[in-house]
Amino acid sequence: MEWKLADAKNRFSELVSLALSEGPQLVMRRDDTVVVVSKRHYEQLAGKRRSFKQFLMEGPDVDRLDLKRDRSPMRDAKL
Repeated sequence: MEWKLADAKNRFSELVSLALSEGPQLVMRRDDTVVVVSKRHYEQLAGKRRSFKQFLMEGPDVDRLDLKRDRSPMRDAKL
């Protein structure tokens, strides 16, 4: 369903109820439009995200990276 911004503000509770029961609701302001969706619907669209810990644990294999410190002398700097 499409809503004008003023109507959406005045009937916000109804807007949320419809987003939960019927699906996405469009709210229009002049030339811009936003979509109000339930969290369940949003998660279906966005997909399951890994936690930061899972991201680090399942990340790329870094065993083959050369992480040795460069032992060359440092440059002179005037302080």
